Amino acid sequence: MASGPTSDARQVCVARIGAPHGVRGAVRLWSFTADPFAVADYGPLATKDGARAFEIATAREAKDHLVVTLKGVTTRDDAERLNGLELYVPRDALPPTDDDEYYHADLIGLAAVTVAGEPLGRVVAMHDFGAGDIIEIAPPSGPTLLLPFTNAVVPTVDLQAGRVIVEPPSEIEGDTPNHPEA
Repeated sequence: MASGPTSDARQVCVARIGAPHGVRGAVRLWSFTADPFAVADYGPLATKDGARAFEIATAREAKDHLVVTLKGVTTRDDAERLNGLELYVPRDALPPTDDDEYYHADLIGLAAVTVAGEPLGRVVAMHDFGAGDIIEIAPPSGPTLLLPFTNAVVPTVDLQAGRVIVEPPSEIEGDTPNHPEA
């Protein structure tokens, strides 16, 4: 199974609070869970440092976000102070993943090696710019590598060994000059 160890202390960002909605303390909430309403199922949502925690009292769907009330947040002024706050849960509070599915938090920090076993660096981020996941690898020196997170480029993810095996594409479209021949 692709899930991480059960005693994992890593935090996973599951939502971001936006601007207030109305005058009674409701806020816009951008949920990063597959089902936006599932964000309410993980119990209290905490700030990255764990200093503050919030419980969702009510939630309803809006255009591209949720409108939620948080316990203890009752005025527009209270809500305004939360704008932009990211909310986290411990990684082990999330449900297990299916085979070949991973939480970004499971991948970040893994060693990246080539199919031949040569070190490439460490996974420092995962991105999705709209055309599929991109894995960002920081080599020991030089610029980071941005590669498609596909089975062809990353054929093996071994969470137990703490590494991903990468087969960089031999040619990346756009790398060769396109000069008309005279």
